[in-house]
Amino acid sequence: MATNLPIACTLTPDALSARKAGLLARVVRQAVARVDLEDGVRLTFPAASLADVASVIDAERTCCRFLRFTLVVEPDSGPLLLALTGPPGTREFVDALLTTEG
Repeated sequence: MATNLPIACTLTPDALSARKAGLLARVVRQAVARVDLEDGVRLTFPAASLADVASVIDAERTCCRFLRFTLVVEPDSGPLLLALTGPPGTREFVDALLTTEG
């Protein structure tokens, strides 16, 4: 496991804008709760959001290689808990990533 990865996104500015306006915006709107963690954030989603959350994890792990994704799927169609964590500075990075316009 790489531990010294820089806190950076490898997408171009245009690609990042498109991601924030599309996939990320759609998923962020589905979140029903957010908790700031020392090393990131935890979002809560309804059970029906599983496919969209999995799509975000798959997309973001390729361009934001420093992020650690922890997904908890509660039993009996309970909520999904997604923690995005990493080295110091990750929470601020994720704040900027999850900020969508409109």
